[in-house]
Amino acid sequence: MRAVVIDGRGAFGLERRADPVLGPGLVVVRVRAAGLNAADLQQARGDYPAPPGWPADIPGLEIAGEVEQVGTGVTGVDVGDRVMALVGGGGHAERIAVPADLLLAMPEGLGWDEAAGFPEAFSTAWDALVVQAGVRAGERVLVTGAAGGVGTAMVQVAAACGAHVVASVRRRELHDRVRELAPLGSNVEVVVPGQEGGGAPYDVVVELVGGEDCLRRVELLRARGRILVVGVQGGAVAPLRMFDLMLARAQLIGTTIRGRSHAEKSLLAATVRTCVVPLLAEGRLRVPVDAAFGLARYSDAYARLAGPGKFGKVVMLL
Repeated sequence: MRAVVIDGRGAFGLERRADPVLGPGLVVVRVRAAGLNAADLQQARGDYPAPPGWPADIPGLEIAGEVEQVGTGVTGVDVGDRVMALVGGGGHAERIAVPADLLLAMPEGLGWDEAAGFPEAFSTAWDALVVQAGVRAGERVLVTGAAGGVGTAMVQVAAACGAHVVASVRRRELHDRVRELAPLGSNVEVVVPGQEGGGAPYDVVVELVGGEDCLRRVELLRARGRILVVGVQGGAVAPLRMFDLMLARAQLIGTTIRGRSHAEKSLLAATVRTCVVPLLAEGRLRVPVDAAFGLARYSDAYARLAGPGKFGKVVMLL
């Protein structure tokens, strides 16, 4: 099979690799599309290695494709099923072996590109906002970096929960597209960075950008508010004025999914299967695709991922 491979210098290349080996509890998926994520760039830099049991040098955290083989002990999955999955790595290849309990069934009518951009962004958004922060109807939620793949998912999940959303988006030409993410009747306001204070106080601040000033947003919280640190592409070190956190009686929650145990990932997949995929099937959530590239254009895909001004997901079609 063909696969994108990270070499010893941190560069991406296209190589031939052996097909994955089927084992008990696993299925082999013929990948039709795969999402790209900041974690892929971090892995290439050596900052975010794949967890044990996943390919160490093939990036890719989310896939969509067709089941080709089913291992022993697997039930409820058949050859030919159209599936999506959040994986620990190895997604940017023509085939991948995936534990069956991580699979999500693709809704009817969903395209490969949208399906490939769903698992990571919406699993992250639902887990952070609903499971960890417990967002509720009527609360005010600030999402920074709201035009990216996870950002667009955060805006939609918060709106679906009945929250008032303020989305921080640097590029004004994307503001209308971000507003249109939420269903008619939802309350979504879009501002440029630096103007988030006009919507304060917030019950939840979702930090997707990072940088040395990001934790100053504790000043924007109401009492017992929550800051969710989900992305730090703008910088992973930031000072925190702890007295502000104490006065607000606030929670600071850091989260990532890739390094969790298999049991935790399986539980999250079950939650997404039950609570989030039905919203996608009903059209209450959608996956904006910024750009799609064939596997042979992997370098263009990664360049787009690293570049500015994206709206939604970058995906690779295999």
